[in-house]
Amino acid sequence: MSFPVRQAAQHSADAMFYYFAYGSCMCPVDLKRSLGEKTHIYVIGPAQLKGYRLGFYSYSALRHSGVLDIIKDKSAVVEGVLYQLPWRLSAHLDEREGVLQNWYRQEIISVSSSDRLYQNVRTYVVVDKLTEELAPNDWYFNVVLRGAVTCGLTEQYCWNLFNHMHQLQQRYTHNQILRSA
Repeated sequence: MSFPVRQAAQHSADAMFYYFAYGSCMCPVDLKRSLGEKTHIYVIGPAQLKGYRLGFYSYSALRHSGVLDIIKDKSAVVEGVLYQLPWRLSAHLDEREGVLQNWYRQEIISVSSSDRLYQNVRTYVVVDKLTEELAPNDWYFNVVLRGAVTCGLTEQYCWNLFNHMHQLQQRYTHNQILRSA
């Protein structure tokens, strides 16, 4: 099931902010667990962030997994999901991303969605990046891919994301076998 692309709309009298998700938060079901309310109603649609690439340069002790980050790269594009969230959810989103623990920090970016440029969009970037990528576990792999497909990222991007995560898992498995030999 895909979410229709829509123009930003007010869902209540709350002040709103734009949020670009590129990892597990692309999945509205997973985001709902942290924010405590349905988030699919706040999806604007797929969006593109130019000048960045994805990488698994952080470890989540909570998820026991390598998790996604974005890294500046002038030649790359990251696809993700653009939300317009009520301001009342801002602190919950910061908590989910570990801002107070200095795990991720907010970064203000511009993204394109449906031929429109959105400015002053919040996303999150890992503060202390690992020196090499760490494989995602199966659960994280699946929730990221489910969000990408459900929210309508391009087929080619979804395949590239799948292949990247799969290759990291294969490399991790290979290294584990070598260590145990």
